[in-house]
Amino acid sequence: MTTTTPARTTARMAALVSEIRAVVDRGLAPDLTAYLVGERVAPHLGMPDLLTPGQRVGDPDRYRQHVLHAEPDGSFSVVALVWLPGQETAIHDHVSWCVAGVHEGEESEIRYRLAPAAGDACARLVATEHVVNGPGEVCGFAPPGDIHKVYNSCRTTAISLHVYGADVIRLGSSVRRVYALPTD
Repeated sequence: MTTTTPARTTARMAALVSEIRAVVDRGLAPDLTAYLVGERVAPHLGMPDLLTPGQRVGDPDRYRQHVLHAEPDGSFSVVALVWLPGQETAIHDHVSWCVAGVHEGEESEIRYRLAPAAGDACARLVATEHVVNGPGEVCGFAPPGDIHKVYNSCRTTAISLHVYGADVIRLGSSVRRVYALPTD
């Protein structure tokens, strides 16, 4: 993943950040926070004035993360992920709640659960769901139970907006663990 530092914000993004802040400041449970943040993100998806032209640029080698905002108190961050066809993440989970909304294209996701080791066998990941989200669709989750792999399965660039309940600039990423276990 290629990462950029926070850049100029559009008026629409500034308004969305204010809406997210109002939710996060309520101090609700992580799953409820993710749900309510998702409700705030959805109406902005697909709007041409959400991102600057520079925030829509991908990387030919790997998906690109544009950090759009990191709250000074570390309570949340907003990023745009730009995926060229075929680009993907490793199987991973997160340090905090997360909301993902598709701005353009399609973002595919395989969700997993960790199956504990039995006898001499090692733990493995079991795919539980395959989801394809199109423009305007939003999903949210909170650990535990947030193991997944995300990728662009369409023939065009995909852009998604992600909100994390953590400071991705300070942490470097929202990823807690990358899994190298066998999968079913």
